[in-house]
Amino acid sequence: MATATSSAPRGVQPIRAGQGNSFLLRKLHSLSGIVPIGAFLIEHLVSNFEAWHGPAAYARQVQFLNSLPLVRVLEWTFIFLPLLYHGLYGVYIWARGKSNVVYYPWAGNWMYVMQRWTGLIALLYIAQHLWRQRFTGVSLPEHPGASFHKVQMELSNPWMLAVYVIAMIAVCWHFSYGVWLFAAKWGITPGDKARRRFGYACTAGGVLLTVMGLASIFAFVGPMYPNAPDDLTPAQISGDAPLAPKTCCAPPPAEAPPPTQ
Repeated sequence: MATATSSAPRGVQPIRAGQGNSFLLRKLHSLSGIVPIGAFLIEHLVSNFEAWHGPAAYARQVQFLNSLPLVRVLEWTFIFLPLLYHGLYGVYIWARGKSNVVYYPWAGNWMYVMQRWTGLIALLYIAQHLWRQRFTGVSLPEHPGASFHKVQMELSNPWMLAVYVIAMIAVCWHFSYGVWLFAAKWGITPGDKARRRFGYACTAGGVLLTVMGLASIFAFVGPMYPNAPDDLTPAQISGDAPLAPKTCCAPPPAEAPPPTQ
């Protein structure tokens, strides 16, 4: 009596759909990378690009975002909690997945590895970025005028500047390839031809976002706006007063000498 044997190569697990809650969680993970996280990434890069127009323009953008109705509810519902879920579940997927680019050096295998590593870099970077820029130091929601100076001071450290540059490239690569994966997994790009063409579009979009992000970093550290004021006044933010560092202890005006007899 003949026995059935598997024809799958050793070391390669068969492709199969998710089972039970795994399918739903993976779909939610894929969707959250586009909406709301991907949408927030694009908005964040566009907002940071305002740094090219100077400290006052950047402060106005920070002030506008923090004046939105229910901004704290929106912040936690559409930014912090989705980021936490997407990042932690992404680490869980990576821990359970398998890749071997030594024995299976296919393009898809390399892309799988790059997507996981860039995701880890993005997760670590976002965690420290939120901690340093949002939850510690000067509170930017209450002091938007200090936003440019706070970022500028952080990037004055060469090590932090290198972290920002590497993380910006990793985040934009992770997002652009994530968009391509989303379209393939959700049936938006059926067939190799459609996926190849959409891959070119995702590559162009990823390059554009990377250039915008790196240009914004340069706006903080470049020669255009050196030594930005530590906290702009409302008049300076609105453009009604010149940009000048605030002084807390200006000397009193000199008294006029007494008249001579």
